[in-house]
Amino acid sequence: MVTAELAVAIPSVVLLLGFCLVAVNAAVDQIRCVDAARVAARAAARGDDPARVRDLAVETAPTGARVQVSGVGGGVRVVVSARTGGWGLLPGWELSASAVTPVESPS
Repeated sequence: MVTAELAVAIPSVVLLLGFCLVAVNAAVDQIRCVDAARVAARAAARGDDPARVRDLAVETAPTGARVQVSGVGGGVRVVVSARTGGWGLLPGWELSASAVTPVESPS
């Protein structure tokens, strides 16, 4: 009787752990999107070259992330979005983060 219960319990635990790993991976990718948007917005606000701003975001963001930099009323807005991978039948999620920073005046 114990063997039958273990035969059901062990695959269920493995499946649950797999779902947890997918969730942790998505959380890490979301944090990387937030960091990438913040770093790029700060660089753009300082007046760095647009190519350098984009490179900073791509270096920090998850692989395959998309970066959009735009001006917003005296400031800079950076949006970083990426797709995180799913697992098995689970589809991936679209993750996104944005940061808005006022443009610094030269001193």
